[in-house]
Amino acid sequence: MNNTQPAHEYPQPRLFSLAALLSLGGLADSIYLTVTHLTGEDVTCLASSGCSEVLSSAYASVGKIPLGAFGALGYFVAFSLATLAAFGYPRARTFLTIVVAGMLLTTLWLLYVQAFVLHAFCDFCLLSAALTLSLSAIVAVGYFIRRRHRTAAEQAPLLES
Repeated sequence: MNNTQPAHEYPQPRLFSLAALLSLGGLADSIYLTVTHLTGEDVTCLASSGCSEVLSSAYASVGKIPLGAFGALGYFVAFSLATLAAFGYPRARTFLTIVVAGMLLTTLWLLYVQAFVLHAFCDFCLLSAALTLSLSAIVAVGYFIRRRHRTAAEQAPLLES
């Protein structure tokens, strides 16, 4: 089974490599938040003063599972799919889009909770939000590159005749 894609369907692998690197950053952030939550350590924020309020709120976990653990899982899956997409696996691009869309919706909800419910922000949560927004932008750019290349490839035979 040949998994290589024609040039018109395969966007730059650098785009997905960047997504993989950003996902590793998110994974590190999420693992840190999970470990500090499970060990009961305090997180020190530099840019904001609301880390304690956010990370000790009822919104910081689902049952006994910290949200950071779900974030770590999401970033690990995004890293894996971005790596596969960088090597040209088309299904990985599709699944990456779905995973990042779910992460984006979750991020938007959590930003809403921080801003309008808790009235406090956490630096590490904002870092994760920035990484997820960046991943979303990369996925969108990849989609539009593929779409543009696909359209150009479909019009090429018309131009030749």
